[in-house]
Amino acid sequence: MSTGDRKRDQRELGFLVGGLVVVLLLLGFASLSDLVLEGGTQHFDDRVLRALRQAGDSSLPIGPAWLRGAALDITALGSATVLGLVVAAIVGFMLLQGMRRTAALVFAASAGGWVLNALLKELFQRPRPEIVPHLREVMSLSFPSGHAMTSAAVYLTLGALVMRVADRPVTRMYCMGFAMFLAGIIGVSRVYLGVHYPTDVLAGWLVGLSWALTCWLAERAIERRRGVEHPVR
Repeated sequence: MSTGDRKRDQRELGFLVGGLVVVLLLLGFASLSDLVLEGGTQHFDDRVLRALRQAGDSSLPIGPAWLRGAALDITALGSATVLGLVVAAIVGFMLLQGMRRTAALVFAASAGGWVLNALLKELFQRPRPEIVPHLREVMSLSFPSGHAMTSAAVYLTLGALVMRVADRPVTRMYCMGFAMFLAGIIGVSRVYLGVHYPTDVLAGWLVGLSWALTCWLAERAIERRRGVEHPVR
């Protein structure tokens, strides 16, 4: 088998695995949403939120005093304002560099994630938790978590793009690992602050990851059709 045939087979396998992962993530979200709608997760959700508050005063989170401030700082990394500024900066840089299609990918992954999250919130209409006081002001619906979903969509998309310019495997693993870490701690901060149920965050991660992966597969498919292996400038 020639080198070209092996590379083509590897690309085909990559698309197949990627598509399978997207399907599994969406099936996981569908199963989770059914449980949430039926009330099957409510006891678990309430128990976790109570466990994160002090026994004598539910308005006080567990842990040292500085942890609340850290959680507020971390959760801001997934806010629409911060993510919007990050996306605007990255897209602007890519446009100035002539990387139009890559800029379009970042914009589509980000904007699409926000729109999808808004639609899902309206579809499920789950109220915010009321079992513990919120440590941050919130106004939208609860399921799925917008911070968890959009941070996963944006940071994982950016991590995948940075991976492609990294030369060493360990560097590529670091890029994606840190992107996943960011999305992870942002989601955890929402539960710690009492503004989301754990299942809201899990649902946000599932949809955000599946959306980021779908955008990545679509971008690679476009590249393959045009016969290129790297972002077109």
